Amino acid sequence: MSAQSLERQTRSYLSNNVPQIQEHGGHFEIEDVNDETGEVTIAIGGACSGCGIAPMTMKAIKQRIADEVDDVSEVTVRQASGPRAAVMPSKTDEMEQMEEYEDYNPPF
Repeated sequence: MSAQSLERQTRSYLSNNVPQIQEHGGHFEIEDVNDETGEVTIAIGGACSGCGIAPMTMKAIKQRIADEVDDVSEVTVRQASGPRAAVMPSKTDEMEQMEEYEDYNPPF
């Protein structure tokens, strides 16, 4: 499998299964794909920046792409850099400890 094909599969999964990112003014970028190891790096930004649920969305994307896209072995999801950034990843651990997010299941 080529890196382009793995990138295309990942992009297709995100577009088809996580449309809320783009519908809500956010965006995602496939930053890196290693077809030999199956590692994929994705950045989210735009309206995701500053969103209180963004850290949990990032976690869900990471888990689901690895489960749903063949040949993906590891996914890194991070905030986009530059002016399109600031997803507040420091809140992820804090949110995971909160009861209201215990059974959080994004609608994708």
